[in-house]
Amino acid sequence: MTSLAKPYSVIVPGVHLMAAFVGQRDAHLRLIEAAFPDATIVARGNEIHIDGSEAQVVGRLCEELIVLLQQGQHLDEHIVRRSIDMMRDNESPSRILTDDILRGSKGKPIRPKTAGQKRYVDAIRANVITFGLGPAGTGKSWLAVAMAVHALQTKQVQRIILTRPAVEAGERLGFLPGDLMAKIDPYLRPLYDALYDMVEPEGAQKLLERQAVEVAPLAFMRGRTLNDSFIILDEAQNSTPEQMKMFLTRIGFGSKVVVTGDTSQVDVPDGRSGLIGLERTLTGIEGLAFVHLGAGDVVRHRIVADIVAAYDRATTAKAGQKTREDQHG
Repeated sequence: MTSLAKPYSVIVPGVHLMAAFVGQRDAHLRLIEAAFPDATIVARGNEIHIDGSEAQVVGRLCEELIVLLQQGQHLDEHIVRRSIDMMRDNESPSRILTDDILRGSKGKPIRPKTAGQKRYVDAIRANVITFGLGPAGTGKSWLAVAMAVHALQTKQVQRIILTRPAVEAGERLGFLPGDLMAKIDPYLRPLYDALYDMVEPEGAQKLLERQAVEVAPLAFMRGRTLNDSFIILDEAQNSTPEQMKMFLTRIGFGSKVVVTGDTSQVDVPDGRSGLIGLERTLTGIEGLAFVHLGAGDVVRHRIVADIVAAYDRATTAKAGQKTREDQHG
């Protein structure tokens, strides 16, 4: 049966762009066809011709990918797959994937890689306090540090403060060698790693030495007022309610705060997480936003996203089973 959908044609400006667009052995075209089985894609010369009921959306996707190439983006399997997902959600890949936050330590631009990450970055720009909630691999801490470094470089703030609870330490802290900072260093290491991604190690060391960047456990925030600072509280699900209140009331003038956490990874001994239930308490406060990231925002190996999605399904099924049991009480 012949499709009544209107065909779509896209002109690719230049042979070099055409080669990058279709991919090695037309790999990118095959990915798009697999994602949109009701579309047929034919490349002739510098023209892409699309037929089928999904021709319009595939045509717009092709145009978006060409814009990415024109703006210097390198197309690979991951970017094509993410662009497909964005188009299905009526998002614009060329708007999301070209939002440069800053240049990293190796000269590579730091950008959001998913629609959720773009919402997260935009929320940080627009609010005094932003909560980034989601599983491992969604870029919560990494993007927050990138935004902090950008704010410091552009003199929006005078210093960066990176903090997280050291709850995993517990009684074992005393058995570790060295002074207090040496003992807690392993728990702060992920924040250092993110910082070194943004700034050359030598530059990062200078920032630490002149205290333009401070890395400290959450307990060190008590009794302080933090003005003109970009403050990141990482792994906030491991703070207690008392610690969370203490932290949020440290914020002074000219400061911006990002709180990251994953409520499925609570390590507080009695389970009293300062992050769980906080959204209900704080919703409606001007200048404060909650952004939820999910399996679709995981930018590590694709298997990580699949694992996160499997856990999400298991959690949802368990909650549904409990609800049914309660109803039949």
